[in-house]
Amino acid sequence: MTKISLFLEFFILFAFLCSRASFPNDKKDNKKIQLTSLKENFTLPYTDITITILYDNHDFDTNLKPAWGFSCLIEGTDKTILFDTGGDGQILLSNMQKLGIDPNKIEIVVLSHIHGDHTEGLDSFLAHNPGVEVYLPASFSQSFKQKIKKIGAKIVEVKDSIKICSNVYSTGEMGKWIKEQSLLIKIKKGLIVITGCAHPGIVNIIKRAKEITQDSVYLVLGGFHLSGVRSYQIKKIIQEFEREGVKKVAPCHCSGDLTCKLFQDIYKKNFILAGVGKKIKIDS
Repeated sequence: MTKISLFLEFFILFAFLCSRASFPNDKKDNKKIQLTSLKENFTLPYTDITITILYDNHDFDTNLKPAWGFSCLIEGTDKTILFDTGGDGQILLSNMQKLGIDPNKIEIVVLSHIHGDHTEGLDSFLAHNPGVEVYLPASFSQSFKQKIKKIGAKIVEVKDSIKICSNVYSTGEMGKWIKEQSLLIKIKKGLIVITGCAHPGIVNIIKRAKEITQDSVYLVLGGFHLSGVRSYQIKKIIQEFEREGVKKVAPCHCSGDLTCKLFQDIYKKNFILAGVGKKIKIDS
């Protein structure tokens, strides 16, 4: 065997041993990279959230106009969210203007269900800000969806529970006759559950929220769909709220005056009087 051949064999053996020796370190490095990426993807729950009711049939701020329907603005999340748009676009925009809210700063619109008192304000809003994403139940009519697309907004059809942005989720479509989604926001104190009309049942929505997020419920806000319901039935629902561990409540829109009174009697300081113009600030 020549000296050149011996040298080549020695070089190949040396290179092989070096590469084998480096494998364990490479595995450790890969593990570190994976753990780092997991930490980067993980986000802590929000600590400072502001919810402003822009449209409601109950008075709160006398400078604003109340009307039948619901809309609220959520600030402090990764993206500014408008939940529902009320029943009249001019009233919605007027109330926003008086509150100093710029429609162009809203990035996402979430529509709870098809009823006009929650959707009729959308056209007027999109005329000012057509560049938003609109999250709506997949069961909405094709004509409704096409109208939004023609304006230039992006539609996200929601069937199952989905993540909207960091720590913000939809329950997905619920209910049999009237399909409805509710909004879930994870904060340090638990979950904020925002409902439009709660046609699928307010307690069912709370249970679904807990099931999706595996978290406790801090606040339930919005329409509870209990107007005209008898007091003994409302009291049973309040008991369900307590059993589910709901800390605070802010019933409005279609909840009914009796519902508000009975919740206030039980929840006392943890009852939030809601109405158009009400700002609810939640901090750490």
